[in-house]
Amino acid sequence: MTNVYTTQELIQILASERQACLKGERLKLDVTVSGSPILDQFIRADGLQKFTAYQDFKAAIHQYQRENNVSGIIWREVIVKEKRFSYPEVDTQLLALDSDLEILKAAKDKILLFWNEVTVGMDLYLSIHHGKLHQKIEREDYFRIAQRSEWAGLLVYEKSDFLEIVLQLGWGKPEEACYKRGFPTSGCEYIHAVNPGQQPIT
Repeated sequence: MTNVYTTQELIQILASERQACLKGERLKLDVTVSGSPILDQFIRADGLQKFTAYQDFKAAIHQYQRENNVSGIIWREVIVKEKRFSYPEVDTQLLALDSDLEILKAAKDKILLFWNEVTVGMDLYLSIHHGKLHQKIEREDYFRIAQRSEWAGLLVYEKSDFLEIVLQLGWGKPEEACYKRGFPTSGCEYIHAVNPGQQPIT
């Protein structure tokens, strides 16, 4: 019986492969930039070849996850305003199995409860235009967005004079939601909480 790689081992394998691709040790040589042999001789294709080689490897890892039922879930821990909180999220390089989605959905209410507790008195902003702009919103707006979402995630940015707590509210597959690849089947909204008078920096 062969051993099945764990989630952490797959993350490490992908990180190593990504470095190898970035260094040019892995290239997908049949990839061309424009498809025109005349144009392609004037355009550097190595960046695209590195990127494609890694994407192909990542797709193979995702297939391995499906075939061997290897979760994409990792557990994160944050400390905000002296409150410690642990929550699940799907690693950015892995995919979510159906069972992972159930874990994310089950954790949503606890994540929202924690976020509500640590953002009392803070200003809320909705990320718009692919995160390039932020629009100030009220708590009622946040509640409406939260009701429509299936799962949630957190990001915390803290410096001595600045705190930003970002709530990710998503639906569908996390690996497709973050970059709008699967929209409208998968997607997410980001709500930024900052201290009054400050602006989001992410």
